[in-house]
Order: sequence, then C-alpha cells, then structure tokens
Amino acid sequence: MNDTFKHVALRKKLVAEIKKKGISDPLVLQAIEKVPRHLFLDSTFLQFAYQDTAFQIGEGQTISQPFTVAYQSELLEVKKGDKVLEIGTGSGYQSAVLNAMGARVYSIERHKKLHDKAKKLLEELGCINVKCFYGDGYKGLPAFAPFDKIIITAAAPYIPNDLLEQLKPGGIMIIPVGEGTVQVMKKIKKNPDNQYTSTDYGNFSFVPMVKATDWQIKSI
Repeated sequence: MNDTFKHVALRKKLVAEIKKKGISDPLVLQAIEKVPRHLFLDSTFLQFAYQDTAFQIGEGQTISQPFTVAYQSELLEVKKGDKVLEIGTGSGYQSAVLNAMGARVYSIERHKKLHDKAKKLLEELGCINVKCFYGDGYKGLPAFAPFDKIIITAAAPYIPNDLLEQLKPGGIMIIPVGEGTVQVMKKIKKNPDNQYTSTDYGNFSFVPMVKATDWQIKSI
C-alpha cells in the first residue's frame, strides 16, 4: 500500500486541525493519525484526502469528513475490545478507524459494489477485527448481537427498534436522526433496566440510510 512520509505528515496536520475543533479522545486522535484516508478515496480526490471534507465514493454515498468520523467515534466511547455494530460501511474508513481504536467491528453495507470494495481494502490493510456484511442496516445483525456499541453513519428517519434491541444494557448508540438535509446527532444509552436515555449533540448532514428488506443479511 502506498503510504508515504508526506501522507503521514498530512495526517498529523489533520489531527491538529480536528483537535482544535474539540476532539480530545486520545484513542480517536491516534486512530485518525494512523489510518491512511487517501486509500479510501477515488484517485480524483487523492490530493484532497487530508482536508477536513466529505467526498463522493459512488452509489450516491460519501466518505464523511474526518471531523465527523472523529466526533461520532468520540461520542461512542470506544474501549479496546468493544464489540461494535456499524451501519453503513461505505468506503470502510470509519471501520478502519474503529479497528485502530481496538474495537471488534461488524459492519453492514446495502450497496454491493461498496461492500465488495471496502471488504477487499480492509483485508489488504490488515484490519483483522472488521467483519463486513452485505444487507439491510435497519435489521442489524441479530445473529451476532448483543453489541457494546452501535454507530450509524447515514441519516436515519427514525431510530430502528431492531437496532435498539441489539444493544447491550449499558451500551451506547450514536445515530444522526432526521429527514432532509440536516440531522440531529443523538447519543442513546441503554440503561440496565432496558430503558433508554437520549442526548442531542448538534446538527450534521449525512446521506440517507436506505431501507432494503428483500434479502437476507449475509457475510460475503
């Protein structure tokens, strides 16, 4: 994989930038500095890979800006060894960041081309703790539940009950909720009595979470 000293220097600069914007979790900052974001982008955007900007990755989807990836990751309160369900593999960048933070990641993508591409790249990068699935994110992965943490990387019109049920008591879900161009980032904690506490963390803009119920979720 082509990861040069220049790329490393650009990642250090990116980390300094998102740190100024308020990201403080050392695990998050170390992961952003470690993961070669340029490898997750189309060659058209390579020169802009370490700008704090989102880019198109095909199938109407985007790779989120690094600050958003870092912000969601920080809210998730990842501890090494956490079992994390990710809804929306996309390019695989968020999966790689979570892997670098020490999480065991189960990631679902509903676009076959993106799933295939991300799975191949994550394997090539040695992300051995990431398992990729092709299927309906609204349904989650009940066969692998419960999860310590759940992260949704697309705009959900509502909070799917199936995902709430797959969260461990004491677990955390991070999900941008809302239709249209702006969503509210929510942090949902599942209490020991199986009740939920929800806290809002500002407005963000994600591509819509697409529903698909005409296939079985499967690992490929």
